[in-house]
Amino acid sequence: MSLDAKIDAARQLLREVLAQHGPDRVAVAWTGGKDSTPALALWHGVLRDATPDARPLCLNLDTGCKFPEVIAFRDRLAVEWGVTLHIARPNMPPGYPVAADRAACCRDLKVAPLLRAVRDLDVAVLLTGIRRDEHPDRAARPVREPVAEPPHLRVHPVLDFSEMDVWAATMQLGLPHCELYDRGYRSLGCMPCTLPPEGMQGSQGAGGERAGRAADKEAMLASLHALGYF
Repeated sequence: MSLDAKIDAARQLLREVLAQHGPDRVAVAWTGGKDSTPALALWHGVLRDATPDARPLCLNLDTGCKFPEVIAFRDRLAVEWGVTLHIARPNMPPGYPVAADRAACCRDLKVAPLLRAVRDLDVAVLLTGIRRDEHPDRAARPVREPVAEPPHLRVHPVLDFSEMDVWAATMQLGLPHCELYDRGYRSLGCMPCTLPPEGMQGSQGAGGERAGRAADKEAMLASLHALGYF
């Protein structure tokens, strides 16, 4: 499928979401990364075409361990695009042992704040930027993914995009991106779990898009998904 066809399919999917659920109970799980930014841009365009005055709701998880460049990009673009930005933060005491137990860390710093925000904001549909080809656990995901608790639907508009598609769409749509990608990063997580580009080869395996992510966390993504992670 061509890039234009994938973009058209994503837009049609988002039009269906809007028709079924309206603009007020749909949120974009926006990380500030290269995948969720096109997802946000496509939703923003669909929403603007249908309801010009509507502001996209973005749900951002701030674990306290994010790259400052990502935070700066998030805050700048939220203002430029006029989105309603809800930042979900964990309720952890000072001195929490970040990344000591990666499964527990993801549960406490990401999953719990995410699910709490979905519940508090009364989100019916959460749009994400996950893609099939970035991790084996995501290869068989459906485009529409029901979640039982709290009850909501996750919709993945760029699920069938490749990494190259994402960058081609970013250029075609004239979208900005975080400066860390220009420094060689291909996938951005929390700082303790993301190697710098020069450290990606060897210790994490050569060549993979997520080669800079912590290998033990990558291996448990299916378990984290069962807890509520993307």
